[in-house]
Amino acid sequence: MNSPAPKIRHDARPVIRQLDEATANRIAAGEVVERPASAVKELVENALDAGAARIQVAIEEGGKRLIRVTDDGCGMVPEDLPLALSRHATSKIDGTDLLAITSFGFRGEALPSLGAVGRLTITSRAQGAEGAAIAVTGGRIDAPRPAAANCGTVVELRDLFFATPARLKFLRTERAETQAVAEVLRRLAMAEPYVGFSLTADGREIFRADAEQGDLFGAMTTRLTRLMGADFIDNAVPMDAERDGITLTGFAALPTYSRGAAVAQHLFVNGRPVRDKLLTGALRAGYMDVLAPGRHPAAVLFLECDPQMVDVNVHPAKAEVRFRDPQAARGLLVSALRHAMAGAGHRASSTVGDATLAAVQVEPARPAWQPDRPSGAAIRAGLALQMPVEGFAEAPSARYEPVIEDEPDAPLGAARAQIHENYIIAQTPDGLVIVDQHAAHERLVYERLKAQAQASGIPAQALLIPEIVELSPADADRILGLAGDLAALGLVIEPFGPGAVAIREVPAMLARLDGGALIRDILDDLADQGASDRLQARIDAVLSSMACHGSVRSGRRMTAEEMNALLREMERTPKSGQCNHGRPTWVKLALSDIERLFGRRD
Repeated sequence: MNSPAPKIRHDARPVIRQLDEATANRIAAGEVVERPASAVKELVENALDAGAARIQVAIEEGGKRLIRVTDDGCGMVPEDLPLALSRHATSKIDGTDLLAITSFGFRGEALPSLGAVGRLTITSRAQGAEGAAIAVTGGRIDAPRPAAANCGTVVELRDLFFATPARLKFLRTERAETQAVAEVLRRLAMAEPYVGFSLTADGREIFRADAEQGDLFGAMTTRLTRLMGADFIDNAVPMDAERDGITLTGFAALPTYSRGAAVAQHLFVNGRPVRDKLLTGALRAGYMDVLAPGRHPAAVLFLECDPQMVDVNVHPAKAEVRFRDPQAARGLLVSALRHAMAGAGHRASSTVGDATLAAVQVEPARPAWQPDRPSGAAIRAGLALQMPVEGFAEAPSARYEPVIEDEPDAPLGAARAQIHENYIIAQTPDGLVIVDQHAAHERLVYERLKAQAQASGIPAQALLIPEIVELSPADADRILGLAGDLAALGLVIEPFGPGAVAIREVPAMLARLDGGALIRDILDDLADQGASDRLQARIDAVLSSMACHGSVRSGRRMTAEEMNALLREMERTPKSGQCNHGRPTWVKLALSDIERLFGRRD
């Protein structure tokens, strides 16, 4: 028996109230200001919008006690100060077109939000005007007052979250908050090489990036060298591509220069640092078959496009964006990365060789006393030891015949020996190269198989009984929209009534394919990233397995001609610097480093 529906008590109807401005600002601050690093980000972006060439940040107790941002930008006149603290007051846009945004800030929320949860003071002076200061405490604004000031603005925020003490419980340790502030400043500095930045924490300077000089590419390279380290630039490929009005520049590291977490991935859209699922998914796809499991690429990439092509007003902290044509942005990033990795050819990270040298432990003998020259008795005893013993027949010794190579200056050198039936030793003009013959040949065979599959297509096998996959109508329409792309990979699907698709053919190389699971995985990728490379990844995995079984095995002795042929093919083959599983295929040791190991150099 069904119970009767509860009656609504009209006399208990909730009352709609208009919140006061201070409460509204505290609520808004919860979206804009999550932690001290969020406040620093908003204030530094305001300074950049003001045209600052030098920005100094000082914090105390991880930013909880004090945040001070000083800039030499255009500044403000006294009458502008109260308006700057008014909600939705901004000089960045006029409100006529929210897609024509060329500045970092545009909502007019940062300063009122900060003033609502802390003790905020703004001191500013514009060129040719008097200096002035204004204070706001917990949302209560004082009248402006005259103040001595240089051209520019100083924003001082004390006692963050004193008006909302519950928020303080969610902050991390002072060290963690300081590191978060430094990371925010570091990311902003990457996109602004002509601006100087500094960060002082509790009176100690912990970050500094002076303004760079020269052309944009040179300034950007120098700035990234300072911020990411020389190793990153030395092991990265420069990016420069354009498609459908979107330009991609920056640097992408070689696959062998990878990380255990996604901490070295920095993506920018029109100079704005973003953490966007579409772009991070495209970054992973660009490195799809060259990274070892559990490894993450390192990259600093800048996408530039007409502001009308991207919406930055989709996230409270403006950390995400939406492209008008997301597939154009993703396609540019994926294709440019794959082209760059292929163009890197046989290159492998120089840090692999550094790690090899570091693994060599050399303990040079250091006798307490050493004579200037051997004594006469010692010389006579040494000569006697070199005389043949009577009745001793010298055993035949192994002879080493050096390999004659007609390309001694080739990048991977000339093969000189094979050791442990797996490692080729090659001589270069300035050192030596050690090649893992199985890993190298595995990549060569894999690239040949991929080229053949691309040229002739993926063979498909018709199913005797089509597999029916039940989906929602929306998901069925979405997956059928990819029918042409999937057919090119050997997966043929057709509509099968409302909310269902029929799998007619599958890639012949995927004998035990769970079509329903694959379709749902692809739909999950589409929902999360807007695209899916899952089927291609499965096909590549099969080709990789075929390459592994068809390559030169460890333990096989190779002739000099075979070894040199392998080296030359590596030099011609894209991505041959790493095997199919992302491990390096060769290591180079510089002659100077080898001589240093043996004490021949200081």
